[in-house]
Amino acid sequence: MPSASLINSPMFSWLLGYEAKRKLLLKKAPAGVLHDFLSVPLPNINTPIDKVAILAVDFETTGLNAKQDKLLSVGYITLQQQQISLKSSYHQIIKSKAQLEESNVIIHHITDSQKEQGQALATVVASLLQALAGKVMLVHFARIEKQFLTEACYELYGMAPSFPMIDTLALAKRRLDKRDVAYDPSELRLASLRHKIQLPEHHGHNALNDAIATAELFMAQMSKVNKDGKITLKDVLL
Repeated sequence: MPSASLINSPMFSWLLGYEAKRKLLLKKAPAGVLHDFLSVPLPNINTPIDKVAILAVDFETTGLNAKQDKLLSVGYITLQQQQISLKSSYHQIIKSKAQLEESNVIIHHITDSQKEQGQALATVVASLLQALAGKVMLVHFARIEKQFLTEACYELYGMAPSFPMIDTLALAKRRLDKRDVAYDPSELRLASLRHKIQLPEHHGHNALNDAIATAELFMAQMSKVNKDGKITLKDVLL
């Protein structure tokens, strides 16, 4: 059987597909949270996007390097059939020993005292994986969520799944690139994209607020391109 590192490689993912990878990793996963997560089948990539269960997710972190920095907070909310389920919302600060830099606190507004009262990383990741089971993750700028969640899984379980993701930034970039006209990368920021399509301003750099803002942006993106209902999961996956 291939090693976990090979299974998680981009080439292997492209050749094998997410569902086949899930089944391979399930055989290797120890009993517990990760095994339970991997036990739930993923949506078929040919499923119409409005039939796919989606979890909009956002992280706040101490920095941008997943190898050195730490998760500070996690927020998520469910999106299905172009509707946001407010009762599914979740926000939690994570307790860690990492010392916060003043420059970062100004952005995410999480203080050392709040962090000390947070929950353990294992508890928060377990809640996220439970909510994410059988769903596709929706994010804005996937590198952060992908790398930090992968590192957290390796730290907690010694292995990490391959998470199928939809990235609202990547979807917007595809549309801009098709115009073959130069554009400012700042146009791809979450707030800029929301402003462009006249979505209301939101309080950014709070994990739950940004998860909701991302879900709303995705709904607006799909309303423009999926009027005939023919867009499938594979059309929007990273």
